[in-house]
Amino acid sequence: MSSPHPRRLHGFRRFLGSVVVDTRPLRIPAYRRLWVSGAVTAIGSQLTAVAVPKQVYDLTDSSAMVGVSGAVALVPLLVFGLWGGAIADTLDRRRLMVFSNVGVAATSALLWLQAWLDLRSVWLVLLLLGLNQVFFAINSPARSAAIARLVPDELVPPAVALGSTTMQFGAVMGPMAAGALMPFAGLSTLYLVDTVALALAVVAVWRLPAMPPLNGPSRRAGLRDVWEGFRYLRLQQVLLASFLLDVIAMVAGMPRALFPEMAERTFGDPAGGGIALGWLYAAIPLGALLCGLMSGRLSRLRRHGVGVTVSVCLWGAAIVGFGLSGSLWVAVAFLALAGAADFASMVYRGSMLQQATTDEMRGRLQGVFIVVVAGGPRLADLTHGWVGETAGTSVSASGGGVLVIVLTIVAVALIPSFWRYRTGSGSRSPEAASAG
Repeated sequence: MSSPHPRRLHGFRRFLGSVVVDTRPLRIPAYRRLWVSGAVTAIGSQLTAVAVPKQVYDLTDSSAMVGVSGAVALVPLLVFGLWGGAIADTLDRRRLMVFSNVGVAATSALLWLQAWLDLRSVWLVLLLLGLNQVFFAINSPARSAAIARLVPDELVPPAVALGSTTMQFGAVMGPMAAGALMPFAGLSTLYLVDTVALALAVVAVWRLPAMPPLNGPSRRAGLRDVWEGFRYLRLQQVLLASFLLDVIAMVAGMPRALFPEMAERTFGDPAGGGIALGWLYAAIPLGALLCGLMSGRLSRLRRHGVGVTVSVCLWGAAIVGFGLSGSLWVAVAFLALAGAADFASMVYRGSMLQQATTDEMRGRLQGVFIVVVAGGPRLADLTHGWVGETAGTSVSASGGGVLVIVLTIVAVALIPSFWRYRTGSGSRSPEAASAG
């Protein structure tokens, strides 16, 4: 049997390299450490995300209290996400990440301790969850804003894609691992694994280069800094449009509040839950993960405004298909397609935010980004739940998808500079040059 022709083999390797996720940013030691710190906590954080509502339900036998735990997590994320962004623009981002990572690890350790001691206090669990989210909200803007300081401009899109792929992997595998561990290892073990992962992340972040503010010595961050971030955003039409399109996609088109009812009434799950519910929740992150693994060509597109617009419209179309589906597997396929579209939009929006923002404002805008990403789906839960209750789940989901497409076209027509936006060539940052 003859061996493949060398030219054909080389051509196949080039094609494969252009399709699969671009790993060039991992050649930069500093970014590699940042990525590793996120990778080891991706699954661990999802274990805690499963453990907290499960423990709250076990303690109270109340879905309403599980909803309260969601609100407890959201409030500090909104408040400290904005303030954390301002802090990230006034302090060394490496030091801020170390401090906040230690805080997240400490609260996770306390969550493990209360579960291991079987203290059976739901209010203690909620208090520790709130503290955990405070440190997480401070950490996230600094971590995101650090990317553009560690890699050259042309590698920002693949660096964002790598990080997003890792998070989606955690969103798929974390709940599955939690379900496998709980029956024989106990709920407290989920908190313990997360704590160990966070401790390893602290070590990786500690080895990052210093990232002090480029605009002068450190100062205290206050409400004025947060307000300046909003003023800056108001003047940046391209960035404002990227946030607006994400709000449209999530508020009008995120149908997860309908999953429990649709799993039972449309797809035949038993009353206590079954396979349909699990697949509905896993489908969107699974589609995003698959898109991330094949994001080589995705991260090379320079017309990011077009990329976001098309991705959001594709998300809306997929949600329409989901709402009209009568078969579970057709519905899962549409949700997976929606997840892939959302991943593409997230890569382009994240890259725009990194590259179209000055470094002294990057942390604050990352804080706004965290608030939009966290708040949009929560508002969608409220709107889709109400519409689904009054008009039916199919109307709520498919109607929301149509609304996404219409509002996206209107928004881009009103802000044409967004459609024309192209990523710049940029230059290497000081940290990327020294760390590479």
